[in-house]
Amino acid sequence: MPLTLKPRRKPAVRTVITLLAGLVPVLLGAIILHMQAEFRLTQNTHQTAVEAVRQFDLMLDNTAHAAQVLLPLAGQPCADVTLALREQVTRRPFVRSTNLVWDNTLYCSSLFGDFKEKVDPGEYTQGKLWLMNGNPVTPDTALLVYRLSEGRQGALTTLDGYHLSNVLRLIGRQTLLRLQVGDSWLTVDGKVHETPPPELPVARSSLQSSRYAYGVEAGFPEGEVWRYMASEYPPLFSLLIFFGVIAGTIAHWLQKRASSPSLELQRALEAGEFVPYFQPVVHGDNKQWAGVEVLMRWKHPKEGVVPPDLFIPFAEHSGLIVPMTRSLMRQTAALLAPHTQHLNELFHIGINITANHCQDLALVDDCREFLAAFSPGSVALILELTERELIVPSPVTLQLFEQLHELGVKIAIDDFGTGHSSLGYLRQFNVDFLKIDQSFVAMIGADALSGHILESIIELSGKLDLGIVAEGVETLQQSDYLAQHGVNFLQGYLYGRPMPGADFIIELKNH
Repeated sequence: MPLTLKPRRKPAVRTVITLLAGLVPVLLGAIILHMQAEFRLTQNTHQTAVEAVRQFDLMLDNTAHAAQVLLPLAGQPCADVTLALREQVTRRPFVRSTNLVWDNTLYCSSLFGDFKEKVDPGEYTQGKLWLMNGNPVTPDTALLVYRLSEGRQGALTTLDGYHLSNVLRLIGRQTLLRLQVGDSWLTVDGKVHETPPPELPVARSSLQSSRYAYGVEAGFPEGEVWRYMASEYPPLFSLLIFFGVIAGTIAHWLQKRASSPSLELQRALEAGEFVPYFQPVVHGDNKQWAGVEVLMRWKHPKEGVVPPDLFIPFAEHSGLIVPMTRSLMRQTAALLAPHTQHLNELFHIGINITANHCQDLALVDDCREFLAAFSPGSVALILELTERELIVPSPVTLQLFEQLHELGVKIAIDDFGTGHSSLGYLRQFNVDFLKIDQSFVAMIGADALSGHILESIIELSGKLDLGIVAEGVETLQQSDYLAQHGVNFLQGYLYGRPMPGADFIIELKNH
């Protein structure tokens, strides 16, 4: 490829850089996916905790309602209220037993009737809930006791741990979910633990009930993030590896390129590899040759002829476009001057210039040297302003264009209608020609909007008394349309492709 120099790095260094370039997108992508997986798992545990609290609150609502109904009965003889106690067990879902308390002594139970057992309010979290590992009736089954008291009266209602562990199992699914009441906590296996609970290392979410004295914790074991990524992201990992290969390949290719493209351009300039190609411009009415646009091509010793869009931007950025254009003008003058007798009267020769040419007055001397090679009045030099870079009006640029006009050099705006400053150039630089961009010509007969724009440009040039050149003419339909609309000059493949100097001289003699 053009703009390549001999690599300076050792092969081992280039290999390391290539591997690093390939690993970077893979590692960055893996980090991003890891963060995404953590976020998803945290969302999962939070939603799980929210749902668990909602379900436990619904269960405790039943026990609380039962206790509220029974509290006024506390103190009455057990024989008189046993039926009421058992009725609440029957009517309230999840309620396992009900009990009445007087002076912190449980004296009546829905299970046993008359009963006597001391009640210690200190065993209840916030005086309301007690998570037990079992009782004499079911010693291996967890029990959640709800206590309601008012003065000497009290009511106890219990929730079977079976229902609690079912909630943990059904809602938790893949998460580690536990119910925490004070220092006690219940796991999915239905066991109540009194020791400090183990940490949940991944995506831990903790949520307290807003109505009752308990909380839930949800999380995942160590390594869950990578397991989640392995199960959910295989296509994305494949894509990361693909991007890594692409990045490594690009890095390997870039290391073979020149460390400074300007050095390769400078070398090619000194070697005379930038040569002129010529594309005819014809009159719109009789289709006779009116002139030629000189185009720069890079005749690379290895790559062959290189199109301008692959090197002109580098040349403009480095400032080498100015000496390259000077060389192009000298080659053109040396090639065409000996054949002046074959040129039509006032033969137009168009050469592109950019913002770099407008920074000093050296362009005037280049044009003077170019015109001096021809017989006076035999050719007209047309400088075509390209708009890849904005030409900012300044005292130097205004003086430059003034001296160019005094020298007889004409100014044209290239690709008119597509640039960001064409109308500004018309006002500031006193131009002579407009060149219609080929994109508008290509849409003749196909796109109404482009047709309106094209007609507006032609009308504008007529009102401003400017010559107009249409680029990219490839069909007779386009040629006829433009001729009917009074376009002065036509240029395109219909009349000739860009050709080397030797071929152009042969065609010139034939015409």
